[in-house]
Amino acid sequence: MDAYIERIGLFIEANQAWAGPITFLLTMGESMLVLGLFIPATALLLLTGGLVGAGTLPVASILAWGVAGAVVGDALSYYLGRWLGPGFLRRWPLSTQRSAVARARLFFYRYGFASVFLGRFLGPIRSTIPTVAGIMGMSHWRFQVANVLSALVWMPVMLAPGYLTARGLSAAGNAQEIGLVAGSLASVAVGAWLLVSMMRKRRAAAERPGQRRR
Repeated sequence: MDAYIERIGLFIEANQAWAGPITFLLTMGESMLVLGLFIPATALLLLTGGLVGAGTLPVASILAWGVAGAVVGDALSYYLGRWLGPGFLRRWPLSTQRSAVARARLFFYRYGFASVFLGRFLGPIRSTIPTVAGIMGMSHWRFQVANVLSALVWMPVMLAPGYLTARGLSAAGNAQEIGLVAGSLASVAVGAWLLVSMMRKRRAAAERPGQRRR
């Protein structure tokens, strides 16, 4: 696996024009049902962040391609669940991932909108939550809002460690470095605030008599 990751990294470095599309395919694949279990996107994004930090790749382009891929991957998984419906839970490949599916269903049942946002950051259920959301009938617009918001937070967070390692915290003096670090921290803070707010509202609604959880 390490050799595979190294080859892709060398290819990206030598063929910078392909860096964006490759990042798109990586983030899309990691967000898709089953396929996401076999794509080492986390390691590759850390490597990509290092290339961005070294000045080899443009930060804005990589962020845009990565966010787009993550959004498309989750959307495809969601529509697969909507299209196939509850019966899909008893079919391959979900029938072979019963524990992961059970965790994803419970997580979605408890947190709804917030589960789609937070699920992107949780490895074991990352590629399952969107499909479960589709199967359980989450509305299109609510899903897409959570999908886009989570991708906007997730991508800078994934690139930041590699970026900062390459540049060195002590060298973070130019505007681009400060912008990426500040943007990543701001994204995490906003995402965490939104998530906590939604979870509090959901708990408050659940405590009211006669309220249905959705």
